[in-house]
Amino acid sequence: MLSQKAKYALKAMLALAKQNNGDLLQAGDIAEQQNVPRKFLELILLELRKQGLVHSHRGKHGGYTLAKPADTITFGQVVRIMDGPLAPIPCASLTGYRRCVDCADEKSCAIRRAMREVRDAAASILDSLTLEQACHGGSPHAELLTG
Repeated sequence: MLSQKAKYALKAMLALAKQNNGDLLQAGDIAEQQNVPRKFLELILLELRKQGLVHSHRGKHGGYTLAKPADTITFGQVVRIMDGPLAPIPCASLTGYRRCVDCADEKSCAIRRAMREVRDAAASILDSLTLEQACHGGSPHAELLTG
C-alpha cells in the first residue's frame, strides 16, 4: 500500500511539474494547494532534495523547483525514495531482497512467484508514468484502467 508520505511526495512533485519554466513554489504554497501538512511536507521536500529530484532556493523569494525535467522523473522513482522497494514481500524485491526465514524452497514458493508478479506489474506502471504524463492526464497503461 502506498504510504501517506509517498502520496504527499507525488502531490508535491506534480505541483512542481506544473510550474512554468522552473518557477519556484514555496513549501507553504504547495502545502495549501495540495492539502498537505506543511511540516511533514518540508521533511518530504528535504528528502527529495537529498535524492536529487528537487532544488531548493533560500530567501524571501525562494522555494522549490524540479531538479530534472518532468518527463524524466517517474512515479516509481518517487515512491521508492519515500517507501523503499515496491515488492509486497522482501523475497520478491529486486532492490531490497531478503530471503524469508520460513521458506523451505524459494524456487518453488507459490507466494513468492505471485508477489513477484505483483511487484513486476506495479514497477511496469510506476516506472513508465512520468510526472509530465500525469500532469496531462496520460498514462502509459490507460488500457488497463479502462478495460
